[in-house]
Amino acid sequence: MSRTLLLLALAALPLASAAQSTTSAASEGAMETPWYRPRHLILQTAGGVGMVAGGVGYSFAKDKLETDILVGYVPKRYAGSTLSIATAKFMYTPFALPLGEKLRLHPLTVGPYLSYTHGTINDEERGQYTKDYYWFSSDTRVGFLAGSRLTYLRGTGATGRPRNVSAYYELGSNDLYLLSYYGNRRGLGIGDILTLALGLKADF
Repeated sequence: MSRTLLLLALAALPLASAAQSTTSAASEGAMETPWYRPRHLILQTAGGVGMVAGGVGYSFAKDKLETDILVGYVPKRYAGSTLSIATAKFMYTPFALPLGEKLRLHPLTVGPYLSYTHGTINDEERGQYTKDYYWFSSDTRVGFLAGSRLTYLRGTGATGRPRNVSAYYELGSNDLYLLSYYGNRRGLGIGDILTLALGLKADF
């Protein structure tokens, strides 16, 4: 009887080893994140990208570089027509300051953005206005952002990625605002050409 049990145990060793290898491989596979999978979710209000905007983002270079894609919305009652705004932001965060065990401050985030607005009243329809009536695009804006972020550290998830939650603000301006200010500095102040955005970012 003992001899039979010993033989069965020896025969089961290769199977157990194979099962362990399969489990380890599955675990390692679960840790890997596809390149196309977003790294964080964003919810934002104002900032020239919609009364409310949401989207996803990707992080690079140890989270110092980020690319965010947002879709914003402005109701007709506030803009004369219903607006939907697609925005791409490219942000750089050079350093972070620890504030205790669970908080981290990113004093500076900077970068350019590009947005396209669909649904504007002056949407450049052919023949709507005489040639060169609008010398600028009424739909596409290029601008610059600067702000800061406060992050709450929640540990890591199953992928090994952090699951932090951040609150941020961004001050920004765009090509049209800056050109308008340059040509009318007596009538416009710095506050007239700046936008303020408030948002939340959740890593996953």
